[in-house]
Amino acid sequence: MVPPSKNGITRVDPELTNGMEKVKTLKQFPPYGSINGGSSSDTCPTCRGTGRIPRGQQDQLVAVIPCNDVRLKPRRTKMYVCISMVLCLLVCCLILFFFFPRSVTITPVSVLSVTVFLAPDTVEMEVVNVINVTNENFVPVQIAELTMQGLVADTVVGKTKLSNMTAIQPKSQKSYTIEIDLSITDKGLNTYCKSSTIKIHTLFLQLQMTMNISYLSHTEQLSLDTFEYIDCGTNSTIPHPVR
Repeated sequence: MVPPSKNGITRVDPELTNGMEKVKTLKQFPPYGSINGGSSSDTCPTCRGTGRIPRGQQDQLVAVIPCNDVRLKPRRTKMYVCISMVLCLLVCCLILFFFFPRSVTITPVSVLSVTVFLAPDTVEMEVVNVINVTNENFVPVQIAELTMQGLVADTVVGKTKLSNMTAIQPKSQKSYTIEIDLSITDKGLNTYCKSSTIKIHTLFLQLQMTMNISYLSHTEQLSLDTFEYIDCGTNSTIPHPVR
């Protein structure tokens, strides 16, 4: 009971007024830890029953979300996960398809010409060949160096090296003209090439080619052995394909 004042006016205790306002405020918000506002719970220790957090502590406090909150169960989650996995697999397959290393091949095409110089003790020849280099990759191929050596009867008679060669574009083929100088010092071959009783002086020339290439951040060495026939007696060798 609140005692009346001397003038007949009832005095209200300030502490009682604050308590009543606090009870009204607590009725507007469910108790801490309760979903349906049940009484078997405690007052929220963060907002102290006011429903508001202190200013400046937004980044320090943790919100409590019920387990049956719809925000914890987004719709079509499985569909989004499956679509993401399919897209990742598709991108990986495309990367493997375009960047997987493919073959680079060397193919001899033909003998363009053979120029013969008959010296007293040797037979000097200049042989011009055409080769094709095929790039099956989807990236350019850089040719670092091409080495070729010629052999007659298992004897090395000449060598040549090319280092300034242009790159081969993706999925393309390029032809290169290579000249190699041969010097035959064997007495038997000299007699054979200089004989006037033989009309065609055919020699079987073995060419060993080695090419260093680089693509997709790695280097590779290609090699090829081929045989072709030439006439070492006169300048009568006509252009012919290599079989």
